[in-house]
Amino acid sequence: MKVLAHHIYEYKKGLRQLILHTLHSKYRFAAETRLRLAGIDFLTFQVTPEKINIFFGSKECIEVIKHIGDKSFYDYSPEEDFILGVLLGYDKIQQCNRYLRLCEKQKMVKTAT
Repeated sequence: MKVLAHHIYEYKKGLRQLILHTLHSKYRFAAETRLRLAGIDFLTFQVTPEKINIFFGSKECIEVIKHIGDKSFYDYSPEEDFILGVLLGYDKIQQCNRYLRLCEKQKMVKTAT
């Protein structure tokens, strides 16, 4: 929960517009309550019975995540993966290289079938 508090601090200071925070599902209620009290938009996804992902930040970023939907990161298209990486503030050049690798991998899978 200390890391969550730090992520909230970073968001409120404008260092990040979207945060992905993973934690044990037993802390779900406490984390969601804290975000509600802070007036921060969020979206929670159950990853496993013990683990959740909470996306929180600007309303616009959360809306994009809603459009991508509740699915495993492994099921993201190269475009969805790229958008998520950029929204989370990852290095843009590294995201471009990752996108190109994922597109190539996807292309190889399609030609193999």
